[in-house]
Amino acid sequence: MEKPDYQGESLPLLDFTTILASQEVEFLLSGEEKVPLTSFDDENTIICLFFSANWCRPCHGFTPKLVHLYNTLRTMGKELELCSFPSTTMTMDSMLTSRPCRGLPSRLMSVCTRDYAKDYGEDAFQFTRKKREELNALDDSKRQGGKIDQLLAVMSPVMFWVLQILVSELVGKTVGLFFGAQWCPPFRAFTAHLVESYKQLRSSRGGCFEVVLVSSDRDQNEFDVNVRGMSWLAVPFEDRTRQDLCRIFNINAIPALVLIGPDGKPIRTNGKNIITLYGAKAFPFTQSSIEEIEASLKKEGDLLPRQIQDIKHEHVLKLDMLKAYVCDYCKRQGKFWAFSCDACDYDLHPTCVEEAG
Repeated sequence: MEKPDYQGESLPLLDFTTILASQEVEFLLSGEEKVPLTSFDDENTIICLFFSANWCRPCHGFTPKLVHLYNTLRTMGKELELCSFPSTTMTMDSMLTSRPCRGLPSRLMSVCTRDYAKDYGEDAFQFTRKKREELNALDDSKRQGGKIDQLLAVMSPVMFWVLQILVSELVGKTVGLFFGAQWCPPFRAFTAHLVESYKQLRSSRGGCFEVVLVSSDRDQNEFDVNVRGMSWLAVPFEDRTRQDLCRIFNINAIPALVLIGPDGKPIRTNGKNIITLYGAKAFPFTQSSIEEIEASLKKEGDLLPRQIQDIKHEHVLKLDMLKAYVCDYCKRQGKFWAFSCDACDYDLHPTCVEEAG
């Protein structure tokens, strides 16, 4: 079934007031003031209907962002009013620093969805479908435009790495946008893999590969802990570029690694999987480089026996392809080819095999 379009055309005055009146609503509240429906007479103002509840935890997190958006737009001279349903009036009024919601005007332009306002902030004004299409097109242009300096520089042309450097210095390099936060255990676990690959590439290929941290830390203190002692760059915590990059590349979970080629265009959005599997060998992370690795692995496997009898284990061990394992003989980590016993959960490096005579 096709989903309804909540970014549709404007609704006339009669629709809005009739809907409220049909439910025996005679007025709306603004603090302690009662605002009658008959006061809707300003057709230049946009109304946002905010559906939430005081008991809803996500609403508590989103409300301050909405209030900030409201105050920013009012400061810019934009005509915007908020109407909350049904139980957030006191919370909303207490947070609006400029003034509480006044008499709601006469025209409902569109429903301001939570994600829309959160993603684009004041740039989303006037919250129409056409405006959203324009912003989406702008994001597509930044993502595919091939200009790394424009992609990364919004508020500031610099990034941190002990000292500040110009974003323009990344032009012509392969760049990994590393999305994560110090409070995230999977982020910390993957960081170890990325650090190893990063150091190998810095040693073998110089400065052709850079990593840029796009932090999801909750405050400046967490961010400072995260970047302390790290080997790579970071978008400054106060820079809105952090939020913009998450939106542009549709980052819904961390950690994530987006790989940008020397031409400024995305190579892969699944960089985390590539680094975890192949490490620095996958550089420059193109499709052809991955295919070369996989062809080499296949050739290596073709030279190994399908099964063996090792003197250290009672069962026959079969050749298997594993993403990662720990050899039960040398206790070191291994990848890809292993000789395994599924019944005993026993794995050996091919180099650790001692075949029975």
